[in-house]
Amino acid sequence: MEKQKNAVGRRKEAVTRVFLSKGSGNITINGKDYKVYFPLVYLQNQVEAPLKTIEGADKFDVVVNATGGGVKGQAEATKLGISRALLEVSADYRPALKAAGLLKRDPRAVERKKPGRKKARKSFQFSKR
Repeated sequence: MEKQKNAVGRRKEAVTRVFLSKGSGNITINGKDYKVYFPLVYLQNQVEAPLKTIEGADKFDVVVNATGGGVKGQAEATKLGISRALLEVSADYRPALKAAGLLKRDPRAVERKKPGRKKARKSFQFSKR
């Protein structure tokens, strides 16, 4: 790997740009360590998942720019972005990442609000009389 590889991850309204380079295992998101940016352990696990899957947690440095959405969306977008960047490093990682389900873009997003309704599906209270 001559220089850094980059990829984009998306989830809900969150978009992350991931830059992967050879290093010692530092993960930085928006200028902060990922454990500070995502204080909840399950979100930290989401970010670590691709690197743990290929047993390369201490081989790469990851720099992430995250925008939009909430913390969970950003964590899952980061997971996808790291997975895609690892594929650019080596195609040998593909079977392990695919088996772990890390290469799928989760298409679920918020349903739009419809006219004449309170939210997407919720109606106003019905009165017969």
